[in-house]
Amino acid sequence: MGSFSIWHWLVVLVIVLLVFGTKKLTSGAKDLGSAVKEFKKGMHDEDKPKAQLNDASRPQDSTTTSQTEHDRDPR
Repeated sequence: MGSFSIWHWLVVLVIVLLVFGTKKLTSGAKDLGSAVKEFKKGMHDEDKPKAQLNDASRPQDSTTTSQTEHDRDPR
């Protein structure tokens, strides 16, 4: 009485497919998968030390600094 047989689950699956349709279920599953992937990526990025993140976000060449100083000089 407490557990359902395979036939009960098949009937529930058929009703869900009829109500929502396969297109909505497929797109919902894709959205859920991409959300889980982004969450895992965010958790992995959080594990990196702060110094590595700051070094990676800085520009590598000094041309941006010299161009900014050049723009400030009115001569």
